[in-house]
Amino acid sequence: MNEHVPSHFIEEIIENDLKKSVSRENLRFRFPPEPNGYLHIGHAKAICLNFELSRKYGTSINLRFDDTNPTKEGQNYVNSIKKDILWLGFKWDKECYASDYFEQLYQWAKKLIWKGKAYVDEQSQEVILAQRKTPFEAGIESPYRRRSIKENIELLERMRAGEFEEGQYVLRAKIDMNSPNMNLRDPIMYRILKKSHHRIGKKWCIYPTYDWTHGQSDYIEQISHSLCSIEFENHRPLYNWYLDQIYEDGKIKPRQCEFSRLNLSYTIMSKRKLQRLIEKKYVQGWNDPRLPTLSGFRRRGYSPEAIREFCNKIGVTKRDNVVDISLLEFSIRKQLNKTAPRVMVILDPIKLVIENYPPKYGIRNLPFSKRLYIEREDFMEVGSKKFFRLCLGGEVRLKNAYIIKGISVIKDYEGKIIEVHSFYDYKSLSGSNTKESLRKIKGTLHWVSSEHSIKVEVRLYDRLFSVPFPDGNKERDFMDFINPNSLKVVQGYGEPSLREAKKGNIFQFQRLGYFCVDPDTYKERIIFNRTVTLKDSWKKVKQ
Repeated sequence: MNEHVPSHFIEEIIENDLKKSVSRENLRFRFPPEPNGYLHIGHAKAICLNFELSRKYGTSINLRFDDTNPTKEGQNYVNSIKKDILWLGFKWDKECYASDYFEQLYQWAKKLIWKGKAYVDEQSQEVILAQRKTPFEAGIESPYRRRSIKENIELLERMRAGEFEEGQYVLRAKIDMNSPNMNLRDPIMYRILKKSHHRIGKKWCIYPTYDWTHGQSDYIEQISHSLCSIEFENHRPLYNWYLDQIYEDGKIKPRQCEFSRLNLSYTIMSKRKLQRLIEKKYVQGWNDPRLPTLSGFRRRGYSPEAIREFCNKIGVTKRDNVVDISLLEFSIRKQLNKTAPRVMVILDPIKLVIENYPPKYGIRNLPFSKRLYIEREDFMEVGSKKFFRLCLGGEVRLKNAYIIKGISVIKDYEGKIIEVHSFYDYKSLSGSNTKESLRKIKGTLHWVSSEHSIKVEVRLYDRLFSVPFPDGNKERDFMDFINPNSLKVVQGYGEPSLREAKKGNIFQFQRLGYFCVDPDTYKERIIFNRTVTLKDSWKKVKQ
């Protein structure tokens, strides 16, 4: 049997642990989202990492909801998270909730009090924060740090019984108020929150903090490797300290390993800031196609295969960096170029009349008639050397149809061209193998028959921000950089076959890009969302 060759540093850690301290059957992973928002592309990286490791090593993986904050969490978020993970192509072995462990966490908290390593504090959060000082100076110990064990136990039990108001008491770990790691300066373990929890209602009125819950939940589930993003690196000493207090011989002690976050250009990942965009109505909701949420990408027409390929390409590293969004767009273009049916749609129409085309139109797979629509930008009254589309006196080929020559225009009272007239060469039909059909013409235009086309609503989505790093300017708010052209809604005209398009279907609009049928579509109103342009339209923009 060939030795497994690690593909990134996390695998190297696992391989070394397999050689020294962990058996393969004891490997176990988890993905632990907090149900306080929708998953985004950054979560996709963590999902792919954890689930792919589980597949690679043939071991189990848990989906655990770290539901410790009833003020921000909800069942709707739980449902969306499960839907997104399944959509990405992954299945979990066990569905777990930190709230199922609340009784065990509470008993362990009492154990820490009995060991003299936790105490109840009645100072305000502002005072507690001020006493912690900075990493470069000693902290100030709470005057309640030396409460008796008996009094601490009694106060904690009364906290649980609901005798006190929110903010009146907290339970803190007793570690080191002089540690240069601020997470070890007597962190809060419990706070009073008289809020109803989305799963367990009002059973509890004290809630454990994330740091107290997370590692202990890993321990309960016997997770071997707790993989998290790099911002939790400074939390690792606290993670290990808590585990040391409850560890029993013969159990698996989870190992926390950190990897770099996925930062994407022209995007923000903070759930708090995404929520702000939604509340201020800059976007329509968590599944707005301009957001980096997985539900937004799905609505925009991105495939799980493209997202998985993207996550695989960027790899797993220790160092934070910003990935250019064009790499993600490349992944979806690559896939859709192979799978998306080609159709013709006109977004900014100008009427094209073929003067010498007979009154009766021909019907093949695509209706052709005397009156067509072409894109306005595909016509110029007076052409130039580098303009290879239609102009007066110039010839172009209509895709899969005939060669035409522009002969005249009709303008409205403001001088705007509303109609272009042309002649066609009836012997030049594409594929007819006549001398005329084989003539080389530089320009080819897409078109639809005006008599047979259907009206479609097309939402031209673009990048939500106009700068690569909207969150990187300390002097300005990220919302100052919102791209005013991130959404443009137009009425277009599509070939009649699109009347049968179903929600979620993806097409290549020839010469325009890839488009997905929006969930809001119904029979009388067909809506398309632009997934991505055919080429990177931002590539030449100077920053």
